[in-house]
Amino acid sequence: MKQYLELLEYILENGESRDDRTGTGVLSSFGHQLRFNLRDGFPAVTTKTLAWKGVVSELLWFLEGSDDERRLAEIRFQKKREDLTDLQKFSTIWTDNADNQGVTLGYTNSNIVKKLGPIYGVQWRDWGGKDQVKELIAGLRSNPMGRRHILSAWNVGQLDLMALPPCHVMSQFYVSTNGRLSCQMYQRSADMFLGVPFNIASYAMLQYILANILNLEVGDFVHTFGDAHIYKNTIDQAREQLTREPKKLPQLIMPNIESIEDIDALSIDDFVLDGYESHPAIKAPMAI
Repeated sequence: MKQYLELLEYILENGESRDDRTGTGVLSSFGHQLRFNLRDGFPAVTTKTLAWKGVVSELLWFLEGSDDERRLAEIRFQKKREDLTDLQKFSTIWTDNADNQGVTLGYTNSNIVKKLGPIYGVQWRDWGGKDQVKELIAGLRSNPMGRRHILSAWNVGQLDLMALPPCHVMSQFYVSTNGRLSCQMYQRSADMFLGVPFNIASYAMLQYILANILNLEVGDFVHTFGDAHIYKNTIDQAREQLTREPKKLPQLIMPNIESIEDIDALSIDDFVLDGYESHPAIKAPMAI
């Protein structure tokens, strides 16, 4: 994860001060790219603690195609939603979006159901009746040398209906002649301190899942950024992170997955970062 830390440092030193949607203010830099060879280990940040259960639960939630934040809570905490009504204990990274933007949009919002509109998972699994994930897998299997293996969440006609328009907009998949699956993801808006380590781990895990279904090895994960920024209320935390020495990368241990339908039977405990060691967590507020 050295390349991630180098970009973090670059933005701290060279980013321009800008206002932003949240009113927090950012240091921002436009147009960057990181590349991770997944054969070198799973790209989990080690200079602070990665919220691994949060990563796994959100990706499983996306792959279900859900628009309900309380369903994410069920996956994350492995309880029925009726037992998750104490939001002080059982909130998720999407709770604030549901309680703010979701409410503004008029969506159902209670301790049992919190709708977010047609966000990532909805677009992945039901874009105008198209299941992009199934079509992506079918395309990679039937035409691995193709250049149209795209997964997109940026549905222009529904952006105004989403509690949060997609930050990680689209990804493209590439099968090398030696049977390795690579992925490039474009992220229009990237919270470098809080969000990006989470996003890197999420797409690397997606890449592993797809490679497993397709009987391929993993290749590179390429992360391309538009607006890469550090919120001003996390500058001190970012500087603290840069004082820490990265540790050895872990390996992802996961069950064999034969089809995307198998995802429904899996839980967060089925995905383990073997050998993961990290420095302590660094607390920071999330700008919404």
